[in-house]
Amino acid sequence: MEKKKKRLIIIDSNSIIHRAYHALPPLTTKKGELVSAVYGFLLVFLKVIREFQPDYIAACFDVPGPTFRHKKFKEYKAKRPPTPKELYQQIPKVKEILKAFQVQVFEKESFEADDLIGTIARLAPKKFTPYRNEVSGAEQVLPGIETIILSGDLDTLQLVNPQTKVYFLRKGVKDVVLYDVAEVEKKYGISPSQLLDFKALRGDPSDNIPGVAGIGEKTAIKLIKKFKNIENLYEQLEEQNRDIEELKPKLRNLLLSQKKQAFLSKNLVQIRNNVPIGFEFKKCQFGNFNRKNLESLLLNFEFYSLIKKLSNPQNDSAVIEQNLKLW
Repeated sequence: MEKKKKRLIIIDSNSIIHRAYHALPPLTTKKGELVSAVYGFLLVFLKVIREFQPDYIAACFDVPGPTFRHKKFKEYKAKRPPTPKELYQQIPKVKEILKAFQVQVFEKESFEADDLIGTIARLAPKKFTPYRNEVSGAEQVLPGIETIILSGDLDTLQLVNPQTKVYFLRKGVKDVVLYDVAEVEKKYGISPSQLLDFKALRGDPSDNIPGVAGIGEKTAIKLIKKFKNIENLYEQLEEQNRDIEELKPKLRNLLLSQKKQAFLSKNLVQIRNNVPIGFEFKKCQFGNFNRKNLESLLLNFEFYSLIKKLSNPQNDSAVIEQNLKLW
């Protein structure tokens, strides 16, 4: 009898906070503290718990300051408007919420949350894996883990594979879509891993990634469908193979003149999966939280409707977890 797969939720925290901040009207406590982004984040968090009933949860955050991408390309994200201070001020409050739920937080200087997400997703065992228990020394089996990435950023779609899906906030905090491999291919016409090559050609204005100037979305997708990746595309271009003859001279010149820019763009958009963050699954098990501590924090934020949902005479985190799954 096949064992049931475990499920891991990885939260792209900054993107969810950002979506919540812009989706909800200002919500303040009696003390005048703005908590709308915190409330929106919590609504999404609880919805995901109810829908997916995770065994593990990890929350990833960006760290203020330049990343290794800025060192490679100083104009990276240069055109983005500054983040409102009212949003930044709510991030520590979200971390308080996560701490109350005993959810482990991950952040690393010089890296973005996406890179931490990619690292954790890579570490999730895809099949049933034997390992030795550190305490008893006995051989045991670690079940395969299905990974769900909670994000409001389409960049994470490159991480989608048969074991990893992206639960994407399409609009606000309620309109969501679950991207698996088939859904990504339906949206773009190419595989999740080829999104790197697509953006290498198309660029990404939101992150100020240049791509190849003059190549639009349709042309980029057409080229990736034909040549699979930019490495093969440029190899064929330089060798002037037969397939290249089908491309118009103007397009060939565009590609050749901006080869360096294309490969730089691919490097910038690629999510890293080897960041040293000391991740351990046993520290990310979900459900071991104290109801009274959580209720006290929600009371401090004046989230009274959520407190009612959590109300239960038993101080038992397993019972509370079950209540959350029923929301």
